[in-house]
Amino acid sequence: MSHAKSDHAVHAKLTASMALWGATWVSGRVVAREMTPFAAAFLRFLFASIFLYVLLCREAGQGGRSGHTRGGWPRPPWGSWKGLLFLATTGVFLYNALFFSGLARIQAGRAAMIVACVPSVVALYAWLILRRPIGAVRTLGVVLSLLGVAVILSGGDIPSLLAHGVGTGDALILGCLVTWAAYTIAGGEVMRRATPLSAVAWSCMFGCVMLLPPALAEGLFAQAGRAGWLLWGNLLFLGVGATGLAFTWYYDGILALGAARASVFLNLVPVFATVLGGVLLGEAPGHALILGGGMALCGVALANRRAPAAPPQSPEAAS
Repeated sequence: MSHAKSDHAVHAKLTASMALWGATWVSGRVVAREMTPFAAAFLRFLFASIFLYVLLCREAGQGGRSGHTRGGWPRPPWGSWKGLLFLATTGVFLYNALFFSGLARIQAGRAAMIVACVPSVVALYAWLILRRPIGAVRTLGVVLSLLGVAVILSGGDIPSLLAHGVGTGDALILGCLVTWAAYTIAGGEVMRRATPLSAVAWSCMFGCVMLLPPALAEGLFAQAGRAGWLLWGNLLFLGVGATGLAFTWYYDGILALGAARASVFLNLVPVFATVLGGVLLGEAPGHALILGGGMALCGVALANRRAPAAPPQSPEAAS
């Protein structure tokens, strides 16, 4: 295969993974209408954990460094337990409880546009907490993306937002923004000791265990018993398609193009979420979402301009 054809195949995989992550917001909204947040999150990550553990076993069998093995079975890399538990708490347990709770209240495209600002929040953290200079262009990007979120939250009337605050659904999705930013920041340290596949798989499995007690308290078995085929299909998609397949394709792209070039494709996620939300759920984007989303995405692009190389986001990040 020629180099050009190879690049086309990689680009197709990356675009497909962004479409899967964009569809996560639509699928999550469907599930959130029928199930309570912790029950939905547990079932999603039960499917994801099984799928990802199979991938870990395959990688270990091929001599990969997914973690030390004992009796042929992968286990978490030595010295990474605290980091993996933090990732599980922020990126799986808290993020998904907020994700399903928020999507029960607001549109998929609106939620995805808000969470798309994670890179800007990470850049802001690096500046304020780590005291890393980010320069004028990146500062402009952070400000522009946060203003874009303000336009989305206020429906275009920022003074009203300042006077009355945000609604419950928006506040929950803002919680997703914060918890995923924390996951992204911590992920860089964890991935010094583990492969991306290992870090994501073990954080999913640990998070799934954390989700079980509150899921049982919400009546997990009763909800699962009355779930129809559409609900199970969406849960399977969220766990296997949007976490397992999209993850694999995204990191294929990272290996072929590098993290910087591959991460550019992440800006497609809220676009796919908005389009699919309109087509599948009839959620037409308003002027404020289009304007604010455009500002947010432009701001994210500027905030990541000439940024130092950073560990790529995991699949849940976009989902």
